[in-house]
Amino acid sequence: MILSLNYVVAMLLISAGIYCLLAKKNLVKMLIGIVVMIDGVHLFLISLGYRAEGIVPIFNSEVAPSLPYFVSRAVDPLPQALVLTSIVINICTTALALSLCIYAYKHYGTLDPSKIKELKE
Repeated sequence: MILSLNYVVAMLLISAGIYCLLAKKNLVKMLIGIVVMIDGVHLFLISLGYRAEGIVPIFNSEVAPSLPYFVSRAVDPLPQALVLTSIVINICTTALALSLCIYAYKHYGTLDPSKIKELKE
């Protein structure tokens, strides 16, 4: 039951992020929508690697005699590593995008993307 709840929450986060991205007319709110959407993807990927009553995937000499049990019960560490890397990249790109929003506000005096397009012409 918990696992299916994770998928539902992940899809709700992704849907809320897409809504903010499409419906909002403010660059900062659109950026927040992108961040929420990416967090939903992170939750989805972590949920894929989850295994109920799993064990830590550390292989040593004590585990070697019970290799089939270890392989069937170990949690997959790859989604966790990929999400951790993605979180670091997400923080950096969010900081860069926020700095570009600040620059756009200072330069154009607005955060509305449609007005920034009009000012360009």
